[in-house]
This record gives sequence, structure tokens and C-alpha cells, in this order.
Amino acid sequence: MRRARSTTRKRFLPTLATLLGLAVVLGFLTPAAVQAAEPRTLATGLHISNGRLLEGNGNDFIMRGVNHAHTWYPNETQSLADVKALGANTVRVVLSDGHRWTKNSPDDVADVIHQCKANRLICVLEVHDTTGYAEEAAAGTLDHAADYWIGLKDVLAGEENYVIVNIGNEPWGNTNPEGWTAPTIAAVQKLRNAGLEHTIMVDAPNWGQDWQGVMRANARTVYNADPTGNLIFSIHMYSVFDTAQEITDYLTAFVDAKLPLLIGEFGGPADQWGDPDEDTMMAEAERLRLGYLAWSWSGNTDPILDLALDFDPSRLSSWGERVFHGADGIARTAEEATVFGGTGPGDTQAPTIPGTPSASAVTATSATLTWAASTDNVGVAGYDVVRVSGGTETRVAASTTNSVTVTGLTAGTAYTFAVYARDAAGNRSARSATAAVTTGTAPAAHCSVGYRVVGEWPGGFQAEIVLRNTGTAAVTGWTLAFAFANGQTVTTMWGGTSSQSGGTVTVTPASYTSTIPAAGSVTVGFIGSKGSTNTAPSAFTLNGAACTTT
Repeated sequence: MRRARSTTRKRFLPTLATLLGLAVVLGFLTPAAVQAAEPRTLATGLHISNGRLLEGNGNDFIMRGVNHAHTWYPNETQSLADVKALGANTVRVVLSDGHRWTKNSPDDVADVIHQCKANRLICVLEVHDTTGYAEEAAAGTLDHAADYWIGLKDVLAGEENYVIVNIGNEPWGNTNPEGWTAPTIAAVQKLRNAGLEHTIMVDAPNWGQDWQGVMRANARTVYNADPTGNLIFSIHMYSVFDTAQEITDYLTAFVDAKLPLLIGEFGGPADQWGDPDEDTMMAEAERLRLGYLAWSWSGNTDPILDLALDFDPSRLSSWGERVFHGADGIARTAEEATVFGGTGPGDTQAPTIPGTPSASAVTATSATLTWAASTDNVGVAGYDVVRVSGGTETRVAASTTNSVTVTGLTAGTAYTFAVYARDAAGNRSARSATAAVTTGTAPAAHCSVGYRVVGEWPGGFQAEIVLRNTGTAAVTGWTLAFAFANGQTVTTMWGGTSSQSGGTVTVTPASYTSTIPAAGSVTVGFIGSKGSTNTAPSAFTLNGAACTTT
């Protein structure tokens, strides 16, 4: 079963700005109120100095990456290579200590670390069972999580350059969050007393969002309790952080106090609790040189927060496109850890230009493109395939090899494609020569589509699509495509999963809508964003064939 992020932690309670303003008035985390404590012992690998996360060689390391739900999808290890190919330098891996979900064994954790290193990713390992303790009855304690890490001591030993230990995910809910401080200190000290020297990461209470300011107010106390000083704080930013001021105030409070911080999880799509300001989160993280790790690669019960659909790197959602390729995104800002050799800030050499793509297996809705591989002084991390239309480029696929199948095309349409190569440091080649492809004729279809706007408000709307099978045989595993004319975007969908490139929207079914009976229908609904005009789509295709509209 696909797991969703807990929605309880997104409850929109008293405004963060008010609470954080109170914290400033009381003197919490202001430079005058705190004194930096010099660490007594430094780890040999990743460590903290003067409020910054550094590598063993002293190089400043800024995490840019994603979260990956390994404990629920243990066979999706290819995901690590995929996020690396998209430019990430870090992955936060969900594990279980056995309290709530199936325990990840030492052998499994050792393999995860091996896979991270093989893909040149810094590995943040976290126990998810602690999520929402004191409010979520099924949650485990930080003490239990600490015992799990101690049990992995032999696996973790010697990996200080590559692994950060995130003791427990969102380890306190909204009930009496001031209870977070003491068990957090106890867990940190328990790990240190057991001999673990890795940089430790601690999550905030309030389901990670610290809307009551408990972590902010007590961060210095927690930090000073670590005898090594190698501890970093993690704030999770979802709907509570829906204004630029709230985000900037929270992040700069830690920076001004010289306390290490990253955004350990964040989301962008709007939900019923609010609309997170991901643009400010990413921009401020870049300005302040703080790390960020987006939630999450794939596998959410509600795919609104899936960066990639069905773990497929060629099918990034609009959220995935934003995180990887948008302003202040991973591809533009990530720098590989220098511990992997040669691809830190000093690597400025771009890969060679890929060969001209050639097309094969062209159908009404897809085409396979192949090109001569690029070379690089360190190594090619992946390729981006773009559709070229005049002076405009639209990314349509990504691949770690020199071949990819582009899907979601329109029948009987001429396309022009080209390819870029990129390396792990984010250097991108010049564009390849272009290739012209014309898709085949659409097969006959027996379908009709009804589209209606259910409700509308400034900046947004709700719509419903009824897809009817007018044929005599059931349709299974369908793909519906349509296009918006006025810049609308789908933000949340039920009854199906959407991906969007420009105005073109492609919808695949949910499990309960995957089969359309003969003479039957299925319904898909969604929330969208819009400007002043909201023209309905005029044409729909089912599996590449045109449907009538009703």
C-alpha cells in the first residue's frame, strides 16, 4: 500500500509568524541571547563548524536532494540512481526500527549505504516510526529509535564521511510539544555514549513544523548537550509555512544564532490546510546556503507530493519539475560532495554534445529516441530530452542512458526533439542537433468526455471529467490527454494521476478507475490553479485517439 505523509501535522493552527515573533521578543535564538559553544570533539567526516555543515576536508556542504520511502518500497533502489541523474547530491532514506513497520535489517541498511555511495549521494538515514509521538498512538519513542541506531553501530562505523543519522522523523505531534526537548537531548547523548561519531540530525515537534517555536526556543540547549557539537536541526515546511515572512524569519533565526539547520522536508502543492510557499523556501535556502530535501520521490498514497510518478524519472510531476528544474532547483544549485572526488565546486567542465537523436518505434502517442553518448571529464550523470518549438524548449523526458521513450504525444503531429547531457556537478552540454518526428495515425476510438467546472474562486477552480466508453469492450489501462489554453495547472487530482508539460495534461487511472466497462464511465476530479481566464479544454484523446465531447 502506498504511504501518505501524515496530514495531522499540517493542521493550520495559530499563525507561525505570531508565535515566532513572540520567540524573538522573549530572546530566543537571537545573537545577543546565545553564545556559540565550541565542540570538544570533531568527527572525522561530515561535521559542524560555526553553524555550518562541512565535509571532512572542511568544504562547505549544502544538501540538495529528496526523500525516498525505502522502508515501504525496498525494491526501488534504482530510485537512488534516478535522483542522482537529475542532479541531487543527497537522499534522505526512510527506515523503520520495527516499532510500527517492518524493521530494516543491518544488511538492508548496509546495502542502502552502498547504493548511496555508488551513486555519489550523501545518505541521510531516518527512523520513521517516531512520527507524531504523543499525539499518534502508534508512534514509537526517540529512545527506541536510538537503540535501533546503536544496534547498527557496526554498519555505520567508518561511514562518517557519507552518512548522517536522523534519529527520528517528526518525533512529537501537537500535544504538549514542549515535551520534545528532554527526550531529544537524551537520545543524542545515548548515541554519543555508545560511540557514534556521525553528524546527528534532529527533527522538530509539531509534526516537524515547529509552529509553536519549541525547537527554535530550545535549539541552543539541545545543541550544547551534544559533546561533539556535530548536530544539525531539521525543519519540515508544509502548509504552516505559507508566507514569505514566516519562512524567512524561521530560517534566519538559526543562521543568525550560528545554529546549523536545513529544510529536511518540504512540499509545494496546495492542500486543504493551505498553500506552502515553496518558491520562498527554495530561494531563501539558496540565499542563506542552507540544505533542502523535498518530499518525496514517489509512492505517496495521494500522489500530489510524488516528484516522479510510479518511480519513473521520465514522468516527473509538476511538483517534480519545480524541484529539479525550477528556479533555485536541484539541477541549478546542487554541488556533489567532494568526498566522491573531482566533482565539487571546482568541476566546471561540461559534457560533450550528445549525438543527433534518431527515432524508432514511432506510434500515435510515443517515440523512442536514441543518440550517441556524451563523454565527460568525471562522468555523464544523465540526459534531458527537450521538445523544440521555434525559440522555446520544453523538457519531455530524462534518462541515465542514451535512449528514452517519449510518451504522451498527439497522433498525426510533427515534433522536433533535441538532447542535453549533464554531469553530477550540474554542468550541462550544448544542445544536440535536432530530430524531426511525426507520430502515426490515431486508432479509432469509442469514447466521449464530459468536462465541467464544479466551482471557481480567485486563482483556483475545481473541475470534473467524466470519461465514457461508447464501445462494446471494456477499456483497461487508459491514458487521457487534453490541453489547457490559458495557463491553468492541475494541483490535486483524484480518480487518476496527472502529469503536465506546459498546457498539456496527461492522466492515468487510479486503481479503482483503471477499467472502463463497455457502455460505462469513470469520473476524475481535480483542483486547479488559473488566471483571469479559465477556458475549458476543447479536445480529449484516449490512448491517443480522439474522443467526442459532451
